[in-house]
Amino acid sequence: MARGCLCCLKYLMFLFNLIFWLCGCGLLGVGIWLSVSQGNFATFSPSFPSLSAANLVIAVGTVVMVTGFLGCLGAIRENKCLLLSFFIVLLLILLAELILLILFFVFMDKVDDNAREDLKKGLSLYNTENNVGLKSAWNIIQAEMQCCGVDSYVDWFPVLGDNVVPDRCCREHFQDCGRNSTNLIYRMGCYEELKRWFDGNKHVLGTIGMCILIMQILGMAFSMTLFQQIHRTGKKYDA
Repeated sequence: MARGCLCCLKYLMFLFNLIFWLCGCGLLGVGIWLSVSQGNFATFSPSFPSLSAANLVIAVGTVVMVTGFLGCLGAIRENKCLLLSFFIVLLLILLAELILLILFFVFMDKVDDNAREDLKKGLSLYNTENNVGLKSAWNIIQAEMQCCGVDSYVDWFPVLGDNVVPDRCCREHFQDCGRNSTNLIYRMGCYEELKRWFDGNKHVLGTIGMCILIMQILGMAFSMTLFQQIHRTGKKYDA
């Protein structure tokens, strides 16, 4: 009966990792498509120009795809080396997540101040030639979040001129609507709107985080269970 349970565990681990591998392939494909066809959509931060939506999706897709491949192949072939590699990769990802989370909460105020300053620096690059991606990112976030600037719409005045904001700050968007029309624009800053969005969705984000954590721990536990069984028997069990 124990052998049957382990065999069932083997195929369950294979199936779930196959799904993760396919998801990783999908994310990688989407990231490459974004990079090629939407290359002008980049980042808000001038200090981290490579931290774009496309690059983040490619990085996440690659990690998920490699991890899923190790778990999938290690389970179906009952390969101790692949199972151990799968366990180590999951452990490293888990430790990295915990370290980043701890550092974020310890230095929350400093991160908050630096993020504000970095975003404000990015405003000065809004209309420059080599930063089309930053302009696109600001246009999208201001239109979607119905906000303007970092702390408020006046953040744009030193960059674009007095009483001038990007057209995407307008409540009713049309060409040059951001010129001398401060009564018809969004006045709330995007930074506060983003913080409100995270506060309003923290339960959903926390649930997603817990689900990811549980899947990682279960993956590590299953891989070690199979590893120990293969090591103890010294041979593959019947499928």
